[in-house]
Amino acid sequence: MPHVDTRVAAIFRRDRPIRPQGTTIIEADDEVFFVAASNHIRSVMSELQRLEKPYKRVMIVGGGNIGAGLARSLERTYSVKLIERNPQRAEQLSELLENTIVFCGDASDQELLSEEHIDQIDVFIAVTNEDEANIMSAMLAKRLGAKKVMVLIQRSAYVDLVQGGAIDVAISPQQATISALLTHVRKADIVNVSSLRRGAAEAIEAIAHGDANTSKVVGRAIGEIKLPPGTTIGAIVREEEVLIAHDKTVIQQDDHVVMFLVDKKYIPDVERLFQPSPFFL
Repeated sequence: MPHVDTRVAAIFRRDRPIRPQGTTIIEADDEVFFVAASNHIRSVMSELQRLEKPYKRVMIVGGGNIGAGLARSLERTYSVKLIERNPQRAEQLSELLENTIVFCGDASDQELLSEEHIDQIDVFIAVTNEDEANIMSAMLAKRLGAKKVMVLIQRSAYVDLVQGGAIDVAISPQQATISALLTHVRKADIVNVSSLRRGAAEAIEAIAHGDANTSKVVGRAIGEIKLPPGTTIGAIVREEEVLIAHDKTVIQQDDHVVMFLVDKKYIPDVERLFQPSPFFL
């Protein structure tokens, strides 16, 4: 990726982690985790896979709080249709939403989806309270021509079963909640935690405190820091600037350090690394 400053932080190949080296070659079907400034994400993605055309048409299934909130957030930018099974709720939504077309019906009805031109839908999102209904309607939508389908799944066991097949993206509220809770239970000054690969790995954002005398990381180049096995520093956020990590990059006080861990058993070691000496005030 010669034109964009980015860093490949981790690669999973056939479910086994690979620590990227300068000579590592990315193969087909590799699961690649990378770090880049947000304005460079699309450029990096274009190097890894063929980019899809920008989305325009969205169909949402389920008019509960999640579906209604999603429609409200998207309707000013995208062409949005929403399918709700309950007639009274559908009527409420038609009055509540300004630019969303609301239908009362069953999203697993093939005739309804065909009538609403499912083959022209860019993203189909099923967010009812029933996992099975979400999965079945999304699989049907995909078979009828929807370009990408996303489902909300409450049971974590279902996520592994469906994602990567007919279902493009499976969203687990439980996993999102775990990530939020981990931020509060981690030691050191951990400000963000994202649970990756269904909890097998983690991305952590930690703030570096102290100085060269009280901290194991402040005032040291990344190449000099003894990181736990399977841990990679991907980037440093210094005030408003994103610095992609290199061996000679020196960590300064109050830097936000973004790390990837392919094995979460080393999390306590990372926490200790970012805990300043008790003499630090």
